[in-house]
Amino acid sequence: MERLLKTMKIGINEKIYLKDPESSDLGKRILEHSINLINEIGFENFTFRKLGTLIGSNESSIYRYFENKHKLLLYLSSWYWGWLEYQLVLATNAITNPSEKLKKTIEIFTKKTEIDSSFPHINEVLLNRIIINEYSKSYLTKEVEQENKDGYFEIYKRLIERISQMITNVNADYKYPASLASTILEGSFHQYFLQEHFPSLTNCDENNTPSAYFNDLVFKSLK
Repeated sequence: MERLLKTMKIGINEKIYLKDPESSDLGKRILEHSINLINEIGFENFTFRKLGTLIGSNESSIYRYFENKHKLLLYLSSWYWGWLEYQLVLATNAITNPSEKLKKTIEIFTKKTEIDSSFPHINEVLLNRIIINEYSKSYLTKEVEQENKDGYFEIYKRLIERISQMITNVNADYKYPASLASTILEGSFHQYFLQEHFPSLTNCDENNTPSAYFNDLVFKSLK
């Protein structure tokens, strides 16, 4: 199993990139160091010129992989959702009880992220921080409808569908499975954002975790 995971590749919509960054050492360095740099200086201040200086490569070489930094953010976001999906499938595949499967799913999406050695060029902890702080910038654009039609958010939507189906399996009469699924996925990141930046706006902290909050919210809603 460990050998299989090390050869696994997260599938990303080919329209997001010009050249697959996973296909070369330079591409993997672009991913690795873009995560470090965006986490350090923020997406607004991030440029391909700064990234090129960091990795010792021409700015033009980065443009061979991504049309612009928006597409790079879409790629990193899609990779993260794909990685979460593979974590979810591994963790829940053998669970047959619908409630226990949903509880495990909530745990996967709300627990603190740890490094996954299967992907050495990706720092999942830093990428998680980017998703918490920057992900909304990937879809709060005027092009979002066309990008949605082009399948840029396919993995994210597939995750919502998976959670929604699990909710329905627990309570087939519940009227809002997709809404609750979206709340779990988006809300978990928002709670971590509030913890760090606006702690007075959340009850989640080291003792009252987002996992505990969402378990309480979800299963009370499904009664």
